[in-house]
Amino acid sequence: MKKILKTILIVLLFKLSALVLKKYNPKIVAITGTVGKTSTKDAIYVALSQFESVRKSPKSFNSEFGIPLAILDADSPGGNLLGWAKVLVEGVVLLIFPNHYPRWLVLEVGTDRPGDIAEITKWLTPDVVIVTRLSKVPVHVEAFGSPEYLFEEKGNLVKALKSGGILILNADDSDVVAYRNISKDLSAQPGKVILFGNSAGSDVGALNHKIIYNEGGIPTGVSFEVLVVEHEDLPLKIELKGTLGEQHSYHILAALCLIKALGENLTIAVKSFQNESAPPGRMKLVEGFNDSIIIDDSYNSSPVAVEEALKTLESIKLSSKSSRKIAILGDMLELGHYTSEAHKKIGKDVSKIAEILATVGIRSRYTAESALNAEMNEANIFQFDDSLEAGKFMRDLIKKGDIILIKGSQGMRMEKVVENLMAHPELAEKLLVRQGKEWKNR
Repeated sequence: MKKILKTILIVLLFKLSALVLKKYNPKIVAITGTVGKTSTKDAIYVALSQFESVRKSPKSFNSEFGIPLAILDADSPGGNLLGWAKVLVEGVVLLIFPNHYPRWLVLEVGTDRPGDIAEITKWLTPDVVIVTRLSKVPVHVEAFGSPEYLFEEKGNLVKALKSGGILILNADDSDVVAYRNISKDLSAQPGKVILFGNSAGSDVGALNHKIIYNEGGIPTGVSFEVLVVEHEDLPLKIELKGTLGEQHSYHILAALCLIKALGENLTIAVKSFQNESAPPGRMKLVEGFNDSIIIDDSYNSSPVAVEEALKTLESIKLSSKSSRKIAILGDMLELGHYTSEAHKKIGKDVSKIAEILATVGIRSRYTAESALNAEMNEANIFQFDDSLEAGKFMRDLIKKGDIILIKGSQGMRMEKVVENLMAHPELAEKLLVRQGKEWKNR
């Protein structure tokens, strides 16, 4: 019965969303990929809102329920049937009566199982499609059987692009660049396929990535320069405070590709990022217990995302000889038969970068085992079953000046580790991910 009600609800949401889009006819930016969707969505919203009326999907609304809710501008009622009835009624009101609706919608489009995107694109036809990055061992792969099937599923969004639309692709990912072959009509139109990244041939690229330090040698943010093909004011410098990682440049580059394609002022768009605060759980710098620094990357995890986070940890200059680099890593979920291999690779990598490793979850035991096999000191490797246990134990090990990377898949609730180790846990609701009642009660 529950499955039948869910199917009926999805059908109603899809039909209502399609009718609302037909009535208001907004321009749609649809973002897909295995990493970076939410951050790219946020960056596009920041840049595009300087010129247009824009709404973005809240949180990570990118599913069969999330996308309609974003279109209808409604919150998720969870398991509340009356709440869903209210969403449908409000959607009908939006459809029948005149209403102020944004000129642009910026939507994430994700997939948990085969057919998800194909079903959504039966009624969603974007004006702009952006593909962020596809990892060789992507999340959700256990539901698809192989990365190739997942590549094909995400390609359905590219196929749904409106005639004459704009396709924006990550030039540093050969799999992503391959999507340009799906839209051969676009490839023949100058300016319709735009590439971003550090590779040769990128239309919008980044260089001179640097970590910003304060007078005490503590990292406070990152800076980089943007190069835009056929743009006179070069280079365009960007500084992001309260966050680390070169991956942030990709989100901004994707946004600037859109601004370039629309012919808007790139300098204005670049300035719009200067005062933006780092989003929770995405390489956000948080003041740690005992004058330590936490790199909070607890939002989610995947092999490619952990690899990038570890690269950032490796690149940081410690403020003193007694300071240490610590990695607290939770399980990477939904990797299917790639699980052991992916976790073992992380263990080998982290052994070369961090002085201390703590793992959370049964899958991450492969990480600890691999680090040990790579000759990391056994006395500096700790294993825990859950995030609460890890956070409480690690608190006693933290010293002044330590840099602590915390990362894991959403289901591992690694934000609980951050809360235990942060200097001001009373600010958790403001600074950390998953602080709503529905998460707190889990």
